[in-house]
Amino acid sequence: MENDLQAIVAQTETSLKSVSSRADWEQAKASVLGPNGSLTLAAKGIGKLPNEEKPAFGQALNQAKKQVEQLFADSLCVLEEQADLVSLGDRVDPTLPSTSSLNGGTHPLTNTRRKIVSIFRKIGFTVAEATEVETEWFCFDALNTPEDHPARDAQDTLFFPPDSQWSNVSRKGKESHVLRTHTSSVQIRSLLRESPPLRIIAPGRCFRRDTVDATHSANFHQTEGLYVDRNVTVKDLKSVLDYFLKELFGDKLETRLRPSFFPFTEPSFEVDLKGPNLGKLSDKWIEIMGCGMVDPRVFSLVDLDPEEWTGFAFGIGIERVAMILHGIDDIRHFYQNDQRFLSQFSNGA
Repeated sequence: MENDLQAIVAQTETSLKSVSSRADWEQAKASVLGPNGSLTLAAKGIGKLPNEEKPAFGQALNQAKKQVEQLFADSLCVLEEQADLVSLGDRVDPTLPSTSSLNGGTHPLTNTRRKIVSIFRKIGFTVAEATEVETEWFCFDALNTPEDHPARDAQDTLFFPPDSQWSNVSRKGKESHVLRTHTSSVQIRSLLRESPPLRIIAPGRCFRRDTVDATHSANFHQTEGLYVDRNVTVKDLKSVLDYFLKELFGDKLETRLRPSFFPFTEPSFEVDLKGPNLGKLSDKWIEIMGCGMVDPRVFSLVDLDPEEWTGFAFGIGIERVAMILHGIDDIRHFYQNDQRFLSQFSNGA
């Protein structure tokens, strides 16, 4: 009986050499492993054997079945490779290296941040960063924000509990910490760390207790800038922002300054722009950012003489820029991780 099993294996190996199609392969497999196949019939004969011979035959049967199954698997692999080559014909050069796998790409907000930073680097600005968890002094007091300002309300700002690990003794004594509401705090840290003149750009993530909708998010990204030197004027501010916005949105862009109010700048302005290549917003005045001359009180709070030093500051939302550049009408798209949306802006897709 064991010799019969080896004969089946040998016969299978021989017959598969002449198989040239999937139909022939299926027929050959049925003749050996099918319900009426030679190996199946041999297995049914185990019941006729004496009990003392059954264990040895069972082992031999299992070994033969494994050999036969492997022969069919190898044969099918060869058939499929041949079929692929036939279907490809002469359209593929097998000597060429294989194509690389798909690489990941950067997020549209990362692309926008890098574009903004690269523009300011051309005119001498350097990148400054700091912690996202800030004391009230750095986030509000040092920026001339009064105690009763709405931004300091718990309804607008994310405060840490007074007894949390983030509460400690700071420049004005024991105070609570907050998730920064703007990257203006980076400007204060830079002024305390470096001596003027300086030009910095401070991109980063900010947090406010906003209700999420198409234009608001509790988590968002900002880029703020600070330029401090002697005899800096509004003319310098306007020229820097004009250069930046035209580099970002095109040479045909128009800009204007409207009077506004920010605690840390005086005078303060809102910046509007109008241009022909802004999609649905083309040729309409659009508010894009805030700016102003640094309030002398801010210089005094960081131990700088406002009689000697002057400067300007500005801030712009990275999401806001990305939405205008790409015609996006809902800020929530940036955070939903929808591959269909993200792949449109990924340089790796």
